[in-house]
This record gives sequence, structure tokens and C-alpha cells, in this order.
Amino acid sequence: MATSIISNSDQRPIVTRIRLRIPKNYHQEPIISRLVSDYHLTVNIVSALLGANAQGDGWFDLELRGKATQIDSAIVYISELDLEILDQDGLSQDGW
Repeated sequence: MATSIISNSDQRPIVTRIRLRIPKNYHQEPIISRLVSDYHLTVNIVSALLGANAQGDGWFDLELRGKATQIDSAIVYISELDLEILDQDGLSQDGW
């Protein structure tokens, strides 16, 4: 009998919030779209500052809903893009 290495707690839906700085050179990148399509997260934009003619950096305050493994993978993706997470609530809430 095979044993799963993923615990049940990794499969329960959770909610976490992050504040993400978006440098000017990433304004045209579909970052939020990829969080939804590639990592299967539900993303709620709680607040944002990113104008169409923005000259500098912007930011998104995001609420991420999904399994812990999905959120962890999405955070790795964001880190690999070298985007700065200004704040992460650190306390993931049960998404049930």
C-alpha cells in the first residue's frame, strides 16, 4: 500500500494575504492571471496602486485562497520573478 507524502492539512483550503510590490518593468506581465491559471488559486485584489500611465512601482494587496501546497508554490513563483513581498500575514486561515 502506497503512502501519501502530502498530509491532509496540505490539502485543506486556506486563505492568506500578501502585499506585493510590482516594479515598473513588470506592469505588463500577467502575474495575477498566472496565480489563477497555473497555481489554481482564487485571488481577491483587496487594494492596489498601479495606474495605466504609472511611472514608478506599484503594489497589490492580495488575498490568496487555495491549498497550502498551491499557495507555497505560488510564493516560490513570485520569488523566482524576484518580486518583493512587502508583507505576508503569516497566519493562514482555514478556508472552510
